[in-house]
Amino acid sequence: MLASILLVDDDEDILYFLERILKDKYKILKAQDGQEALCILEKEVVQLIISDVMMPVLDGFEFCKIVKSNFEFSHIPFILLTAKNTLPFKIEGLDLGADAYIEKPFSKVHLEAQISNLLSNRSIIRHYFANSPFVNIKSISHSKADELFLDKLHLTILSNIEDENLDVENLADIMCMSRITLYRKIKSISDLTPRELISITRLKKAAELLAQGKHRINEVSVLVGFSSQSNFARNFQKQFNCTPTEYMISKKIKS
Repeated sequence: MLASILLVDDDEDILYFLERILKDKYKILKAQDGQEALCILEKEVVQLIISDVMMPVLDGFEFCKIVKSNFEFSHIPFILLTAKNTLPFKIEGLDLGADAYIEKPFSKVHLEAQISNLLSNRSIIRHYFANSPFVNIKSISHSKADELFLDKLHLTILSNIEDENLDVENLADIMCMSRITLYRKIKSISDLTPRELISITRLKKAAELLAQGKHRINEVSVLVGFSSQSNFARNFQKQFNCTPTEYMISKKIKS
């Protein structure tokens, strides 16, 4: 699935140019000011924002400030575009939380490289988290707000880990959030569905218990909420590229 990029600029020629050079690699969403862009963010899952600074209604600085201080959107990489190239102007944008600052007129190659780097770096971190048994969920956070959210989410899943029916509906109720808001936040930060994240959390907890060597595999399976040992073993091997037995043996050898 193509990553979604939100382009925000009151100059239609700039919007057209950006769309033309990016549409083959990304899904493109467009807005002509920050207020319109916020309305789009409420409805769409966006992986990256490229915004001009000088715009009517809500300029790029204010838009960036709102995005980076909003619990639901703060994780989204934000690139500011502007014709003003003074150092104080750049510092102001970065202080507001912008991830990159590109001057107009800009190089197509430079912009594409900046987008690719921001998206690929986060993708690498997410993959490492998902496939490494002991990497903490907070490793995928991009802000303090994200870290607090992920910490609460992780503790909530662990507190209900033996419930094999735990899903996004239950999780949203427990965390006092709407199902849609929770789904979008988890998906945007981790690129995982809530169901996938719950499963990974179960498997990471299982890896922890197996490494301790105090429980048999069938006991661990029950403790982390799997309905059958065979289903647990199959999921464990798929996630960590080894069976629970192989994992236990490797931990005994290392100890």
